[in-house]
Amino acid sequence: MINNRIMRKSIIYIFAFIIAIAVPLQAVQAAAPATLRYGDSGVDVPDLQFRLKTLGYFTNDAVTEFYGKLTEDAVRRFQADYGLKKDGIAGEDTWNSLKKVSANERELNLLARIIYAEARGESYKGQVAVAAVVLNRLQAPGFPDTIEGVIEQSGAFTAVDDGQYYLQPDSQSYCAAIDALRGDDPSKGALYYFNPKTATSKWIWSRQQIVTIGNHIFAK
Repeated sequence: MINNRIMRKSIIYIFAFIIAIAVPLQAVQAAAPATLRYGDSGVDVPDLQFRLKTLGYFTNDAVTEFYGKLTEDAVRRFQADYGLKKDGIAGEDTWNSLKKVSANERELNLLARIIYAEARGESYKGQVAVAAVVLNRLQAPGFPDTIEGVIEQSGAFTAVDDGQYYLQPDSQSYCAAIDALRGDDPSKGALYYFNPKTATSKWIWSRQQIVTIGNHIFAK
């Protein structure tokens, strides 16, 4: 496994790169990615590398358009950890699994934005927990199957409705997003959270409460 120092270094490079390019929210979703293997090049390669980088598998400082040895090794490690055929080829099964647990540049921006909008006054643990709720919904039935869909689902998050979602997130929000993507879940599997001081919905109080972090109760 990659040590914490290297992981933190890769996090710094990721959010610094994202802040610099400021990917607009209205960016168009890419088409279905191609099957990629050693020696390939093209626009899907940096997307693959970026996703692997958010999870700590791809350790090169910058993403490229070439599928070299570092990318192949990163894919093999990901495949091994997720029970896939360890062939180093990014085919349909690998892409499908990767998209369920990772984020591309745009998605990481969106995740950081919702963290900043919903929890910038909370502890770092509370911020990671908010991101984890988004990712838990991604895996759960009854919710959209993309990070964007989960976050922007009608009525799902107050910060989307009141416009705070469009504020520029800080570096801590990106770190919290990446920690959640790498499996940190202080919410303990929660699908919802709410502030008991401001919640007016009777329905949210009916949910099974799991843990309280700062001003938020996390629930299933």
